Amino acid sequence: MAEDRKMGERRDQDQLAEALADLFNNVSAMVHGDLQGMSNSLELLEKMNLRVAEEYQGFGNIAAGLRLFVEQLNRKNISFEAHVQQIELIDKQVTEFEAAVSMLARYVSLLESKVRSSYHNSPV
Repeated sequence: MAEDRKMGERRDQDQLAEALADLFNNVSAMVHGDLQGMSNSLELLEKMNLRVAEEYQGFGNIAAGLRLFVEQLNRKNISFEAHVQQIELIDKQVTEFEAAVSMLARYVSLLESKVRSSYHNSPV
């Protein structure tokens, strides 16, 4: 009977050891799965960060190119400023010339009418 009781206790201890081993294995598998999932998530996040960094690097290159283009446009604009001033001066002179031509045209028209009038009034 004592032997049966020892055998029963040993069987209970073996079953408890098996149950604890199963529990340990299951918890270990669960922790391993969680860690693997977290590792996969971190790897994906790293890849996404690298992709975004590449994209922003491309934007940086575009912005640098645009900055150079704007600087070139500003230099050209400065060089055109002298030409624009010359064009404005020429435009002003043309306007003054047109006014003088208009006055001369009226004067010539007046002279023509006086010449015609005196030609018609003169005895022939």
